[in-house]
Amino acid sequence: MIDRPYYLDWLERWRDKEPIKVVTGMRRSGKSKILEIFRDHLANDGVDPKNIIAINFESLDEAYPTKAKPLYDYIVKRLQPGQNYIFLDEIQHVEHFEKAVDALYIRKDADIYITGSNAKLLSSELATLLTGRYVELNMFPLSFAEYRSTRPQSESTDQSFERYLTYGGLPYITYLDDEQSIADYLGGVFNTILVKDVAVRHPKIDMPAFNEVAAFLADNVGNITSVKGIADTMKQEHSGISPNTVREYIAALCENYLLFSASRYDIKGKAYMKTLEKYYLGDPGFRFWFLGKSSGDTGHRIENVIYLELLRRYRTVSIGKIGNSEVDFCATGADRVHYFQVSQTVMDSTTLTRELTPLQNIDDNHPKTLLTLDRIGNGDHAGIKQENLLDWLLNGQHRQ
Repeated sequence: MIDRPYYLDWLERWRDKEPIKVVTGMRRSGKSKILEIFRDHLANDGVDPKNIIAINFESLDEAYPTKAKPLYDYIVKRLQPGQNYIFLDEIQHVEHFEKAVDALYIRKDADIYITGSNAKLLSSELATLLTGRYVELNMFPLSFAEYRSTRPQSESTDQSFERYLTYGGLPYITYLDDEQSIADYLGGVFNTILVKDVAVRHPKIDMPAFNEVAAFLADNVGNITSVKGIADTMKQEHSGISPNTVREYIAALCENYLLFSASRYDIKGKAYMKTLEKYYLGDPGFRFWFLGKSSGDTGHRIENVIYLELLRRYRTVSIGKIGNSEVDFCATGADRVHYFQVSQTVMDSTTLTRELTPLQNIDDNHPKTLLTLDRIGNGDHAGIKQENLLDWLLNGQHRQ
């Protein structure tokens, strides 16, 4: 069992409080498992198992209702006197699920927890009917700190990070040792998402072209990417592909947390820019699945890991633009912005100057950090903190 205390603490903090608890994230990131652990926690805390109702809509244990009113009736018949805890896993399979959830919400004897693996479906349905009635927990694959806790003590931190950088942080990966099994598992996860989620919502999608767009983006994480550029690159083999089609494929990848889009933010103008986003994989292991093991492009793979970690710690993460230069990440928390530059090494003085300059050009007092793999040279550069990124990954905290 992998210890993931932040998520369990979050569920406990919201236990018996009015809002609906919504847990979102990629398939196989651990949503069902953390709710299972939480149900065990409730039972150990004295809750009668009869007062815990758990439904996984992808389970074949029972023919669960997949329409709102029958589902509501099914649950109400099973409610017990006192407080009931209702867990609805992969709720996107229920037609108009928000109506059933809303009807349960207004009862005084139901504490509701739901999970889903489709960002667009959940956000649109929740926003329309349940605005102000739910709190959301974004669940990611394992952080490096969580992943490191699963590795043998004999393995160095650097060795663990190289594995994490290559194979990613899906929890089940930690039980696999050989590359073929890891590749097979990652492929299985991707294809499950493709069949159960993407194909259902986008039935006319050209699967070979879709896979090529995904592979292209996996090969270009951290690069400024235009939809037109991807379409032009692919037209040699897929003559009918258009920028609109590519845009649809990218949206489908983002809907299912396989991909994240990082907008560009003009730091001086204090405005988001509408073009030339960067894309990052929802788990770094999918790059291994698409492209095989490669020692190249380590810098951008590290960027991907840092981007996901910033999403765990901050509310929003964007790419910063300051004049003609770029700040890798602008991370916004509850009360301020934190700027980050990421580099594999800055031991060369020219590289150090290049990485510090964008941060030095920002004329506000928000914290600024340079993250590198270097073990020496860390400290302070006129108010800019330089830190070893492995130490930063291992010592960080989830946002509260």
